[in-house]
Amino acid sequence: MRHRKAGVKLGRNTSHRRAMLRNMVTSLFEHERIVTTDTKAKVVGPMAEKLITLAKRGDLHAIRQALTLLQSKEVARKLFGEIKERYLNRTGGYTSIVKLGPRRGDAAEMAVIELIKPEDWEKAKKKVAKKKTAKKKPETKAPKAASGKAEDKPAPVKAEEKPAPAAKAEETPAPAPEAAAPAVEAPAPEAEASAAPEASTEPKEGE
Repeated sequence: MRHRKAGVKLGRNTSHRRAMLRNMVTSLFEHERIVTTDTKAKVVGPMAEKLITLAKRGDLHAIRQALTLLQSKEVARKLFGEIKERYLNRTGGYTSIVKLGPRRGDAAEMAVIELIKPEDWEKAKKKVAKKKTAKKKPETKAPKAASGKAEDKPAPVKAEEKPAPAAKAEETPAPAPEAAAPAVEAPAPEAEASAAPEASTEPKEGE
């Protein structure tokens, strides 16, 4: 088990690995952009950012610490001068890694590691702002769509009002009892007719 053995060996012994990484960091600050494998770029990036932090500190001890890694005093002057001034208002994220795809031959994943320029992060800020506005716009449209649906809902109410003719149809049978009423009153003349003979018989008894 590899307990407490963090880090990447990169297929090299300790002295070879340290010399290679020192050379790559020096080249990165000199040219501000190098092409290497993705694994090496991920190891060089943190080293470069620590050196930029030392440059922002700017004291004598920081210079001596940086010179233990950098292989050129000219590159150290550039780091503590031009590069330091570039990142005074930035607290981190001084490098970026962009993948290029596999290399022909051994198919190793290649990448470009470079120092971020002020123009690059201004563009990044604009992109972030555009994304935020793009996310806000659908939120404003959503309520409109919801309100439109709410406005369309009264249409079914008309369908609910259609039963009103059914009520009229229910009212039409109402005359039926009225027609039945004359049928009930029809026997009344018979009662009158039966009463009439009784009236005729009463005068006969008087006679």
